Amino acid sequence: MKTLKCITFIVMAAFVISQLQSCEPAVERIELGYVLWDSEIASTHVVAAVIEDELGHMVNLRAVDAGPMWMGVARGDFDAIVAAWLPSTHEAYLEQTRGQVENLGPNLKGARIGWVVPEYVPVNSIEELNEYRNEFNGQIIGIDPGAGLMAASDEALDDYDLDYNLVEGSDAAMTAALRRAIEREEWIVVTGWTPHWKFVAYDLKYLEDPRNSFGDEEHIATIVNPGLQEKAPDVYEFLDNFYWTTDDMGEVMMMIEEDMEPFEAARQWISENRDMVEGWLP
Repeated sequence: MKTLKCITFIVMAAFVISQLQSCEPAVERIELGYVLWDSEIASTHVVAAVIEDELGHMVNLRAVDAGPMWMGVARGDFDAIVAAWLPSTHEAYLEQTRGQVENLGPNLKGARIGWVVPEYVPVNSIEELNEYRNEFNGQIIGIDPGAGLMAASDEALDDYDLDYNLVEGSDAAMTAALRRAIEREEWIVVTGWTPHWKFVAYDLKYLEDPRNSFGDEEHIATIVNPGLQEKAPDVYEFLDNFYWTTDDMGEVMMMIEEDMEPFEAARQWISENRDMVEGWLP
């Protein structure tokens, strides 16, 4: 009789354990796309660290241009991006992928794009640039050609009838040119956006844009593939909750700029901001 009771207990215990195990969320491989802008390197690595360390999923990061990033989410190559600049900078990409992606809303507000000069340059408006073409060597130092900021810069050249060349490059090349110019106290115009660590490191100002070529204040949004909610509901809920400030992002960007590895910077910021991170979690 005792043997029968023991066998019954063991069977029941095994059943309960199996049921508990079946309730555990499956470990998924989460694909995140991003553009190689300092702001998006910071936000994407923070998100990836939370997904790996707090939610227990594997994460693969892939840096691409803006167009492939959006199309990757639409096709399902990426599960999510936290690097969508709206409503203006990435407006065309949002239209191209409408119905194929899900917009979870802003993860950061107070973003801005435009042209930026050092504070010591006595020029305050885009309208003045043609008067000082020689001082600026007739160049606007840009970033990667697929960026919405570059498209807006092309429009600004036309809107203001500027005799300037928009130089294609990258975020790193742009900031390197800015650093060299400031060290020599030379005049320079660069494509700029906020948040970005360069506004912490240097005294800079946006050129006024009376014709509104660069639009009004923007936000950065989280965009996901519609299949993510079923694939990893905890990741979907976390991304829906994810929201921080320009100051938060700036702290991570500065750590990376000071030669800290992106994941190391992300995890240090997470450890120092546990209350905020706990509020993001399901």
